[in-house]
Amino acid sequence: MNKRSRKQRFYRQSDGKQHIGSSLRPRRQFRDFPGPPPNQGPPLRVLPVGGLGQIGMNCMLLGLRERYIMVDAGLLFPDEVTEVGMQKVLPDTSFLHQWRDRVEALVITHGHEDHIGALPYLLTHLSLPIYGSPFTLGMIDHKLRERSLQKNAELRPLHDGDRIDIGPFDCEFLPVTHSIPSGNITAFHTSQGVILHSSDFKLDLTPVDGRRTDLSRIGALAHDPGIRLLLADSTNADSPGASRSETEVGRNLASLIRGQDGRRVIVASFASHIHRLQQLADAAVENDRVLVTLGLSMRRNVKLARDVGMSTRQLERL
Repeated sequence: MNKRSRKQRFYRQSDGKQHIGSSLRPRRQFRDFPGPPPNQGPPLRVLPVGGLGQIGMNCMLLGLRERYIMVDAGLLFPDEVTEVGMQKVLPDTSFLHQWRDRVEALVITHGHEDHIGALPYLLTHLSLPIYGSPFTLGMIDHKLRERSLQKNAELRPLHDGDRIDIGPFDCEFLPVTHSIPSGNITAFHTSQGVILHSSDFKLDLTPVDGRRTDLSRIGALAHDPGIRLLLADSTNADSPGASRSETEVGRNLASLIRGQDGRRVIVASFASHIHRLQQLADAAVENDRVLVTLGLSMRRNVKLARDVGMSTRQLERL
């Protein structure tokens, strides 16, 4: 497909979304900057660009006066009924053509597609440093190299407990458990108070890798200096009860595999769910089986886990 026809596949709607592969008529105008005009409005700004009130397309701007950082840049998978013909739905960041000098960095909370999937499209007209955990940055690096965009971003690794200045903010990064490794909660320390951004989370007290959500530090922040604003997001958080620990899921999987002597066992999993793959590898070794991964993403993520040192001996044998 030539460059001209490829560009014509991007269409915008006034609802703050950008569609790829839809039959909507193209719109040439750029989206207005979602914040207040220069030198107007409150000094601290929280500006959702996408993802508010829905699952997917996570993207937000945090600003102090005229200096901003962006948190996440994800895509939304289209609804098969109401968005027929669309391949991906992205947050409309076209305003950055005019306001790119205001955004100083991008912080990525974790590596799921609804948090990193829009990066290759965002970085076609923007160049900036990207902060994230080593595993998350490894997933991003692959995406950028696929499209020869690695020169448009400087990848800066974060580690649990890091506290660094990014743009106008003093940022503190805390571990959080989720269905993908190495997620981060971010505490933005500002002159207006602390903004705590939870990232996606699952409160697992017995995670496979032992990396638990740092609830004690969150409690300390709540006590002093206090949390001015909590931005929290977790799928099904409004449902009663609690999610089972991933360790418990692994024990059940091991029991099922143990009872299938002489039979092949096929297990489906998200390619990014390294902890699930780790437990399958443990069960395979325990039952003298061979674990074979299928799919390019699965193999790539297993290699990435080995490269950043988060897998144990069983997974490293794959």
